[in-house]
Amino acid sequence: MREITYVQALNEAIREEMRRDPAVFILGEDIGVHGGAFKVSLGLLDEFGPERVLCTPIAEAGIVGTALGAALTGLRPIAELMYMDFATVAMDQIVNQAAKIRFMMGGQAKVPLVIRGQGGSGRGNAAQHSQSLEAWFAHVPGLLVVQPSTPYDAKGLLKSAVRNDNPVVFIEHKMLYGTKGPVPEEEYTVPLGAADVKRPGRDVTVVATAWMVPRALAAAEELAADGIQLEVVDPRTLVPLDEETILESVRKTNHAMVVHEAHRRHGVGAEIAAVIQEKAFDDLDAPVVRLGGKSAPVPFSPVLEKRLVPTVEDIVTAARELLR
Repeated sequence: MREITYVQALNEAIREEMRRDPAVFILGEDIGVHGGAFKVSLGLLDEFGPERVLCTPIAEAGIVGTALGAALTGLRPIAELMYMDFATVAMDQIVNQAAKIRFMMGGQAKVPLVIRGQGGSGRGNAAQHSQSLEAWFAHVPGLLVVQPSTPYDAKGLLKSAVRNDNPVVFIEHKMLYGTKGPVPEEEYTVPLGAADVKRPGRDVTVVATAWMVPRALAAAEELAADGIQLEVVDPRTLVPLDEETILESVRKTNHAMVVHEAHRRHGVGAEIAAVIQEKAFDDLDAPVVRLGGKSAPVPFSPVLEKRLVPTVEDIVTAARELLR
């Protein structure tokens, strides 16, 4: 199977959905001639023209508000936020409007809206361009939240998100854009709400998200030399969360660890740990371990930035301690 980058996979997903359905269009800052800040929309303007590739002012509230209005009229917009941090500017449109309209209309209105953006640290972009805000969105009823970690998942999940009739917050990670992986040339989708076991193992279940998935896999490789097998589970979507795949893994390994980049305090790891505690308590041989970022703004300094989020070594150390 061919291998393409995460960025190319996203570009293919958008291109294929725009070809398949004339109601699909994209809007955002610099997405036209420049192809977006991270080149996800490169070449789309040439194929679909300015009526379906709308280059907007720097106004996130306007971008999301326009997309929301379009979704309510039957279109299927994909709104790009250059950085997911800037969703803060559009939180009224996302949280008070998009997430609630279908409920408040008694199900008579649909909101087929995708809000794309990249998050996370790793590039020295400092405190206002490096946040992991997925827990905010996962807390809001009415929003679906997606975090793909591979090119295959990125393409398949984005296609499913575009076809969904509910607002989807689609969070990409800046450090994954250049990663490569196998992606079929033929049509496929990945269903929302289905986790994936990225590596099977017998000793410890590691539930990891986004950039922490490749780090968990690297830790598993290192520990395998000592006969310790980590089973790495990627939820892929935080809402809906595939609890059963996670619980099935925990019932097999009897040990659980949750790893995410966002601040550990009140992060999605706490929710996943609670699910494990409530529904698989009798299967655990030790308490659930949570690894997450330190509760501090992301620093500009590369040295300090690296110390903020869990490393491969942190996962290795935590797994060894968990099995003692």
